[in-house]
Amino acid sequence: MSKISRSLISKLSLGILLLAAPVFMLALGTLFVQSRYFIRQEAAERALSVVNMTMHRVKKYLLTVETAANSNAWFIEENFCPDSLMVFSNRIVQLNRNVHSCSIAAEPDMFPQYGRYFSVYTVNEGDTVVTVREPDYEYFDRQWYKTPLAKGAGCWVDPFFNHTEGTVNLSEAVVSYCRPLRKDGRIVGVISTDLSLRLLQDAINATEKDYPDSYFMLIGGDGRYFIHPDSTRLFRKTITSDIDPVEHADIIALGHEMMSGKNGHMHVNLHGRRCYVTFIRIPSSEWSLALVCPDSEILRSYNQLAYLIAVLIIIGLLVILWLCRRAVGHAVRPLVYLLGMSQKISEGHYAEKIPRTDREDAIGQLQNSFATMQQSILDHIGSIRQTTQETKERNEELVSAMRLAEEAVRQKTLFIQNVSHQIRTPLNIILGFAQVLHDSPDMSGKDLAEITGMMKYNAIHLNRMVLMLFDSSETGASVELMSHRNDQVSCNDLARECINYTKDHFPGLTIRFESDQPDSLHILTNHLYLMRSLRELLYNAAKYSDGQHITMRVSQTDTTVRFTVEDVGPGLPEGSRDMIFKPFTKMDDLSEGLGLGLPLTKRHAISLGGDLLFDSNYHDGCRFTIEMPK
Repeated sequence: MSKISRSLISKLSLGILLLAAPVFMLALGTLFVQSRYFIRQEAAERALSVVNMTMHRVKKYLLTVETAANSNAWFIEENFCPDSLMVFSNRIVQLNRNVHSCSIAAEPDMFPQYGRYFSVYTVNEGDTVVTVREPDYEYFDRQWYKTPLAKGAGCWVDPFFNHTEGTVNLSEAVVSYCRPLRKDGRIVGVISTDLSLRLLQDAINATEKDYPDSYFMLIGGDGRYFIHPDSTRLFRKTITSDIDPVEHADIIALGHEMMSGKNGHMHVNLHGRRCYVTFIRIPSSEWSLALVCPDSEILRSYNQLAYLIAVLIIIGLLVILWLCRRAVGHAVRPLVYLLGMSQKISEGHYAEKIPRTDREDAIGQLQNSFATMQQSILDHIGSIRQTTQETKERNEELVSAMRLAEEAVRQKTLFIQNVSHQIRTPLNIILGFAQVLHDSPDMSGKDLAEITGMMKYNAIHLNRMVLMLFDSSETGASVELMSHRNDQVSCNDLARECINYTKDHFPGLTIRFESDQPDSLHILTNHLYLMRSLRELLYNAAKYSDGQHITMRVSQTDTTVRFTVEDVGPGLPEGSRDMIFKPFTKMDDLSEGLGLGLPLTKRHAISLGGDLLFDSNYHDGCRFTIEMPK
């Protein structure tokens, strides 16, 4: 017994370990993956915070330069003369340490004594502030001059190197805030205050970054780099320069988002490194500031966490195995005792199914004992279920038979009512006209012809229904008559005979006869029932079509002769086409007829060795074909 206990403990411990290990590893793996997500989220929040802080710092510099220009603009507009322009230009640079230089340019021929051009320029050269009147050059085509005039308001223009073509040359790029000057409602010139791009770059790089390898970049509305660690890219290349659109679609998308002035973040591959880029538009300009953080820097602590996770998995599995052995050892002892008790109650009754096992330990023996006890229950339950199932099947058969009987009674009642109505109508017409003839012996010939014609039509209709009822009986003489197929029938003559018969009963009816077969083509069949079948198809075509486009067509194949009746009319509804050959079925309960025409025609055709086919691909009306064997 102790040997069984030890074996059971080892097996159960191993089984529990195999069950617990995936759960444990899944939990740690989920924690590991979630930590990656949280690290990325934290990096995204930090990057956004740094970018916002840097953007506000840049905005502070831009706002200082904008204020310098805007606060002095009205003084300049009120005192727009050559001497005052040089004073104001010098004053703006002297009083604003963030303003690198200032230029005030007049409209063409504003001061005739100086010629077409007049512009003054002041630059802060470090120790001194120099103010000069610039030599004549075509400054009207420069962006800093024509852009604010086009917009009609102050704006920032992209950086440029050579601010003038005069004696003053800059050794570094500047960005300029330019605004038009107006006097008496008209534009008289443009003031441009410049901010050193080096100063702006120092302000941006002064921001403390969380990751050593991260860096800032500033691009313009056209995607050109204004600030970037790689100085070879500045001003000469855009963010999409030298990029394969297919291989680096992510960089193209990033450039589009930044040039569109949107705020957000993206994961892109920059220069072979996976990077997280957070970008934001700088207000009052078309520039976009971005912080680029390499994924390797963001996930450095995460990658180090993988080693810790591996150590935790190993230690955790060893702890789980030790706990499993202690727990299983405690649980097996009562099971061994239960083994002897279960053998005494092996004839008990348990409903839950227990499979037999080949195991020889205590749990296996206990399972087999319960399986033996359960077998007796299953035997009793099986006999009860069989009896219940047989009773249920008999009840279902009785219900089905009752429903069939009820349906037969209902069909019989409907059929009798329909037959009574269909027969009573022509009889009433015939009796009514007979009474008219009896009461009016001196009736005119025309009226007499109309009355006798109506009586004849209804008598034929009544005869047609009686014949249908007779043919519908499988024990009638029609079955025996159809078995005699000894008549040599000319196919074309039979078709003409049926056409003439139908025309006699439908005055004004047009039926076109088409045949590519000679009149000598004969088949061996039953003339009477084939004729009735063709008449029925022509009768339906005349009754339910426009009466002007009915065609009887005779053709043949290698083994059969085909009689096709085609009409133009409403045709059959889609949902009723599967029921047209079912006896006593009508498309409209109010229409005349017994619902036997097409079913009997098909039965006659099959009894004569052929078949009746409905062409479902014909949509202008109805097309039926009777095929007879040659």
